[in-house]
Amino acid sequence: MGNKNLHVAKKNKKDEFYTMMKDIEDEVKYYWDELKGKKVLLNCDNPEKSNFWIYFKNNFKFLSLERLTSTHYNEGESTYKLEYDGENINKTQLDGDGDFRSDESIEILKESDIVITNPPFSLFREYVAQLIEYNKDFLIMGNNNAVTYKEIFPLIKEENMWLGHHANKTMEFRLSDNYDKWDRIDEKGNKYGKVPAISWFTNLDIDKRHEKLILYKEYSEEEYPKYDNYDAIEVSRVAKIPKDYYKPMGVPITFLNKHSKEQFKILGQMANTRVDEYNFGYPFVNGVRKYARIIIQRL
Repeated sequence: MGNKNLHVAKKNKKDEFYTMMKDIEDEVKYYWDELKGKKVLLNCDNPEKSNFWIYFKNNFKFLSLERLTSTHYNEGESTYKLEYDGENINKTQLDGDGDFRSDESIEILKESDIVITNPPFSLFREYVAQLIEYNKDFLIMGNNNAVTYKEIFPLIKEENMWLGHHANKTMEFRLSDNYDKWDRIDEKGNKYGKVPAISWFTNLDIDKRHEKLILYKEYSEEEYPKYDNYDAIEVSRVAKIPKDYYKPMGVPITFLNKHSKEQFKILGQMANTRVDEYNFGYPFVNGVRKYARIIIQRL
């Protein structure tokens, strides 16, 4: 299945992409200590299809959870809430369709400690805004390009959210039966497709955030030209960040996967034509526009 088809599906809000168990296991293992004694909410997960529900239910006692709750959207029809306390599963019918923006879904959110899920990518901005509004811990998936969104980048700059352990990866998802394009079909007839540039986003601390980059390159005016429209040097690759330069520099957005707040300060971004306190316009060098850049400075 071509990536174009998957992106079209996203644009049309066909966001039923089911996360693979391995991708959940590989990321959540870095947060085990953060989960002890917590009420975990999966508010975009149909437990009949969701590997998030299977993972947390099967590891409930190992993770020392207090409660596991799952809700999901069922367009045009009422849906239900599923709760697990380590012994019993309780199913409660909801009045509405399970939209995370509904009043009853917000009440369920308020009663939870940590939200972990793969939300609809088409509603990522709105979804994150709700988590921030209700001051919830979270570990969620999204497209890596979301780091440049005007609603998301300020949260990253102000250290209200950051990238998880796995970022900017091509991941395989199980697709809904109604998709007519796919990469592969398993022996049970389930369809799967690959999507590039997927990242985990979180506000839970991990050791990775404190690991400093080892820098090798030395600064020279010839190799690191300045932008035409902002007083910073252009660094075309994260590996080329100079070890001896302490003024503003522009780096690819993939830098955020290696950012240590003890080593660099994020000053802003150059990602679009809008100019404000967070975005300084597209980056240009000698009249040539570069890709989106994060503006940083060594500490």
